[in-house]
Amino acid sequence: MKKRIRLLPMLAAVLVLAVLCAAPAFAESGAQDEPGSRMVECAECGGSGACMECLGKDAACGACGGKNICGACGGSGRTEAESRFYNTAWSLLPPLIAITLALITKEVYSSLFIGIAAGGLLYANFSFEGTVLHVFQGGIVSVLSDAYNVGILVFLVVLGTMVCMMNKAGGSAAFGRWAQTHIKSRVGAQLATVALGCLIFIDDYFNCLTVGSVMRPITDQHNVSRAKLAYLIDATAAPVCIIAPISSWAAAVSGFVPGEDGMSVFVRAIPYNYYALLTIVMMVSMVLMKEEFGAMGVHESNALKGDLFTTAARPYASGEGDGPVNPRGKVMDLLIPIISLVICCVIGMIYTGGFFSGTDFVTAFSQSDASVGLVLGSFFGLVITILLYMVRRVLSFRDCMACIPEGFKSMVPAILILTFAWTLKSMTDSLGAAEFVAEMVKSSAEGLVNMLPAIIFLVACFLAFATGTSWGTFGILIPIVVHVFENTPGDLMIISISACMAGAVCGDHCSPISDTTIMASAGAQCDHVNHVSTQLPYAIVAAVVSFVTYIFAGFIQSPLCLIIGVALMMGAMCVVKMKFSDLKTE
Repeated sequence: MKKRIRLLPMLAAVLVLAVLCAAPAFAESGAQDEPGSRMVECAECGGSGACMECLGKDAACGACGGKNICGACGGSGRTEAESRFYNTAWSLLPPLIAITLALITKEVYSSLFIGIAAGGLLYANFSFEGTVLHVFQGGIVSVLSDAYNVGILVFLVVLGTMVCMMNKAGGSAAFGRWAQTHIKSRVGAQLATVALGCLIFIDDYFNCLTVGSVMRPITDQHNVSRAKLAYLIDATAAPVCIIAPISSWAAAVSGFVPGEDGMSVFVRAIPYNYYALLTIVMMVSMVLMKEEFGAMGVHESNALKGDLFTTAARPYASGEGDGPVNPRGKVMDLLIPIISLVICCVIGMIYTGGFFSGTDFVTAFSQSDASVGLVLGSFFGLVITILLYMVRRVLSFRDCMACIPEGFKSMVPAILILTFAWTLKSMTDSLGAAEFVAEMVKSSAEGLVNMLPAIIFLVACFLAFATGTSWGTFGILIPIVVHVFENTPGDLMIISISACMAGAVCGDHCSPISDTTIMASAGAQCDHVNHVSTQLPYAIVAAVVSFVTYIFAGFIQSPLCLIIGVALMMGAMCVVKMKFSDLKTE
């Protein structure tokens, strides 16, 4: 058996090589030959079609000869993509390779890099030099040069530092002692995690890491597995943010609705966001019923015996138990930093949205830069925390500074996975995966109007799963949905937009390369593959119920369809209770 397990990575690698070797032949026979199928925006003129050398002001311009026409695209603003795999089904191969390998080998770093390498090979048409340059220059270096991504990484490091400081100051230990007297059961610990996750609805990154750092000691005390904690965190991050009007997600969605009041559309879509709402219903039901199924049942059964991890992997072990804990630490040493962090992050986000320049709160939040806002907020939260600990003399300034590299170390696994996930997304973008899926949606719209919400849900699931981004899915599909339903009576457009949002969150939930899923693993300090494999069956159940509910919604077109969805979910929970009663976790 052990030999067979050891052979799995080798067999997976051979399979990947075989697929990639066959790709050129299939590309030649199955290529899209329609005009414009591989046309991309001209890099020389930015799609304007004008000469960038003289801007039409020089009649003797050597580049255009006074015609003010871009020489690269001939004035069309479009050029043919370098890769012959652009805008074909092959563009989805890299993420599928990465995801499959991660689930087979249980090793996420190499799986992601092989997926990236596959994307580079396809982009460069199997040129060695082109592949290397695209993987590193166009991929890793490019994503780490992006201001938004760097902001998120800085936020991660600062939060890791704050968690380390709260642990050393004794705040986490004091909160654990307080929780022992108030939270006396596994159910109570899990419900408290859910409640805190629902309260922190500003941003999913912030939600994952904050809830994880606060609740991890408590769930550990009550023998809740790290995989279950990661699921509770993940299920109250994106699903809560996508139904909260004041959140970074609401801001993102409202910006993707052309020609409409984005915030109004978002609010109207909330009752139809079945995956988010039903995931919360399912999560609470599972906790109260004390039932688990799939791989989660194994993890929870082992946790009751004292093994919180089940597998040998301990990717965040370096961040646990670093040095002595101050016995004089109090609950306030955890609560004040967390509350300060929340307030500062909110202020930081509305500041970037122009609130202090006269913009109203809702507008400022909707147009905020989450990355910059979180960096600013976390920095000032860190300063307040350092001052608090120095005034209370629970940590010296030297001790506080020593927590910076320790906090950085604790976040290295999350930073590595995020970097690889972003790079993989850049590979799929360069291969035109988004354009390929968008054309699929457009072609399926005809003759399936009432079924379209359910179809859009599935397409959004698949796209978000393959690319690891829900926001990118919003940006691709929502404008298409608005265009398709702009003259359709009733609420079909709102339902379809909601289906797009729900599908994006669902695919994001299931995907090992999703940044939110990675953050949930980091917050729970759980092995990433363990989190994905245990969460996947739960997400699939919620997805199936949501899909059926969208079929009803497409024909009935009423918010009351949510009642149907809740009834179907409770029926599914009853089936789980009858079928998996042996995995009862009392």
